[in-house]
Amino acid sequence: MSRPPALLALLALLLAASAGCATKPVLSAHSDRLQVITTTGLLRDLVEQVGGDRVDVASLVPDGADPHSYEPTLRDARNVVYADVAFSNYALLEERNVIKTLDANLQPEATSVSLAEESVKYAAELIPLVENVNLDTVWLGLRAHGDGDRYGATRTSDVLVSAVDATGPGDIYAYLTGSLGDTDVYVDSSDGFDASDGYRHDTMALPADAHTHLSWAFTEPGVHTLTLAASVKATDTSRPEAVDTATFTFAVGVNPARAAEEAGIEDPVILDEGHADLTANLETGELEVRYDAEGGGEHSQVSYPADRVVIDVPAKALDEIPDGDQYRFLGRPGDRVHQLPQAVLGKHVHGEIDPHLWQNVRNAMSYVQLIRDTLIAADPGSANTYVANAAAYLDELERTDDYVRETIAAIPQAHRYLITTHDAFGYLAHAYDVQVAGFIVPNPAVEPSLADRRKLAETIRTLEVPAVFLEPNLRARASTLTEVAREAGIDVCTIYGDTFDADVTDYVQMMRFNADSLHACLIP
Repeated sequence: MSRPPALLALLALLLAASAGCATKPVLSAHSDRLQVITTTGLLRDLVEQVGGDRVDVASLVPDGADPHSYEPTLRDARNVVYADVAFSNYALLEERNVIKTLDANLQPEATSVSLAEESVKYAAELIPLVENVNLDTVWLGLRAHGDGDRYGATRTSDVLVSAVDATGPGDIYAYLTGSLGDTDVYVDSSDGFDASDGYRHDTMALPADAHTHLSWAFTEPGVHTLTLAASVKATDTSRPEAVDTATFTFAVGVNPARAAEEAGIEDPVILDEGHADLTANLETGELEVRYDAEGGGEHSQVSYPADRVVIDVPAKALDEIPDGDQYRFLGRPGDRVHQLPQAVLGKHVHGEIDPHLWQNVRNAMSYVQLIRDTLIAADPGSANTYVANAAAYLDELERTDDYVRETIAAIPQAHRYLITTHDAFGYLAHAYDVQVAGFIVPNPAVEPSLADRRKLAETIRTLEVPAVFLEPNLRARASTLTEVAREAGIDVCTIYGDTFDADVTDYVQMMRFNADSLHACLIP
């Protein structure tokens, strides 16, 4: 496929300046093979199995890197330019900049397939992402509802939600805490709100049809309000288009009914449990609250206008600021603030389904069938090769599925409990009858407290869990987590989630390794 000469020349100059003596990219404008780009190494392997010697394949995210956080390079963008076909997992698995690099550099005539969404046509089984329903306060997140077509939005567009005003006796903060303790602050009313820079320091960007977890902290009891403005930035160079502005009311350590009276809210809806999202509804053009009273977010949701809702932050939400520089923005360690915590550990911006479909081998088989048909459509002359390769690989995956099922079934039911650092194994648990008992880190702090350690040890003792599981690409950054396991007297074993390494280099090897690791480590 030919490429614009001017574009290729520009890319060559940029790469010469930025890449130096780096390895030559895989994809080329001069190959007689089909040029394919994938977002992850795992998808690259599936394409290689189907395409064989009729395709050249490169992945944006290298083996050993985390697709949730990888930042693409100019060399990655260069590979995208040459691609005839692109495969992403999507379902909001990949880091936003990975998807933006893919979509911005892919040529208009190229084919782009989002495997997680489209594999349902091939009988892939999707399961919802379920939030922690054990919180004893309302879980409060942020959501962009709808695809944003009316605003010209695509999957690379940003829905911007900005805090533009706040009232109350104290300060309001909204922030995200990662599984290894880092924090990103998105709302900080203590230093005001600066309209001159577009409220840049009090803005969070979401993709369309996505939501995220947040922690909310309030430094003083009383009635607080927070005014949000939502807009859609369709492209990196376009001006944001306004959606709506609305004010939300919080009853912090006070009677929520009285807070409603003070705020002049008639017939208030008081939210004190379940799952709620402050929502930019791109279908109606309004800011609202979407609410699931049962929690978890997988049930049918109702919508309430922002001016009818009072969000209850009860006295039992009073908590001490933990040690650590990452929490200094809240105040001094030991000071008390009212807090609505994140529903689940880690920085998750996601849609309604768990994107890690491949942990069920039968879902990977659906991916393979979709890849086969996509390659045939792009390169009909090699159809026989793609059909034969896919058939042979599907047979191998069938045997792999049997192996994983039989290996895990040999673990006594009472010991099939999985504790990991990364919420990536829901499909494995659902397909092969394993219970996800939780995460090795019981709260988001880098250094778990003594009470947190005791809770984890109690869980391990109660369930008689002999081991926890870490992904190799997280192990080097998880010294505290391994220490918790060591103090509990249990093993730390390896499990692969999103990426390969030098020891596990393909999908079949990964799934067989995971089954063997579970079997070896969960039988006392």
